[in-house]
Amino acid sequence: MPKEQPPRPEPLDPPMVPFALAGMAAWALAGLVLLIFFRDWLTAHDHQDWLWTCLAGFLWGFPGLAVMMRHDANRRRRRARM
Repeated sequence: MPKEQPPRPEPLDPPMVPFALAGMAAWALAGLVLLIFFRDWLTAHDHQDWLWTCLAGFLWGFPGLAVMMRHDANRRRRRARM
């Protein structure tokens, strides 16, 4: 007769909004650091596109934030039904 297996633990389902906000903050911080401390270096070496990359990362965070807010709302609804 096979041994009984212990019950599986519940999968992790943390709130996702903090991750989206942290990513946006990281892009914003990277852009500000580049803008304040390395602007002359970026211009001298023709790397201004790094600033645009930081801006794009920050702006793409808004749709990601909206998706994560919806995910968290659905997660709360799922847990309320249980």
